[in-house]
Amino acid sequence: MALKIIVAGGFGVLGRAVCATLAEERHSMAVIDMAAAPEGFGGIALEGIDLADEAAVISAYATAAQAMGGIDAVVNVAGGFLSETVADGSIDNWDRMYRMNVRTAAISSRAALQHLPSGGAIVNVGAAAAANVLTGMAPYAASKAGVMALTEGLADELRPRGIRVNAVLPTILDTPANRKDMPDADTGNWVRPEAAAKVIAFLLSPQSACITGVGVKLSLAG
Repeated sequence: MALKIIVAGGFGVLGRAVCATLAEERHSMAVIDMAAAPEGFGGIALEGIDLADEAAVISAYATAAQAMGGIDAVVNVAGGFLSETVADGSIDNWDRMYRMNVRTAAISSRAALQHLPSGGAIVNVGAAAAANVLTGMAPYAASKAGVMALTEGLADELRPRGIRVNAVLPTILDTPANRKDMPDADTGNWVRPEAAAKVIAFLLSPQSACITGVGVKLSLAG
């Protein structure tokens, strides 16, 4: 069954993997992102959209819904990462992490609710790092814990409407940026974006109709 899916923040590494997987499964896609579409992108691209700006997102989703003939599902990929201690870091970075990780997902979900039908789905990208938080991870982990709280609360809220809300919780995604930032790390349990994308696609699909309010931890055996 082909779906009409919005990928919020779809032009990063994970977002591109999600788009590739959805294209393989012959779904229609609209990507909403501040960044420009990569060369060869075959879906609908709405560029230069700040996903933390609610008015801009509402307008973009209305445009996407009109272009695709509706919206069946949304995946909230947009987000950011930083590592710094509470004592030596900037308190402003707590706001930055909230804005990039929680606010964007909340705004995207709210905008999508004007269009999603019964049977629709929302998938958020959280992080396994939100549990058992290590030194330097507090601002990021706190924001990703917020994403999981959003997932659980919204899932319960939308249950009567037949709309599912779930999250994927990767350990560390195996991206060029992460390998550069952590050159000495053991990458044995890092998650390939393509592998994460397949789980996201499943959670968006009718095959996961009995799953809602769940955070799926993604980790590869080392």
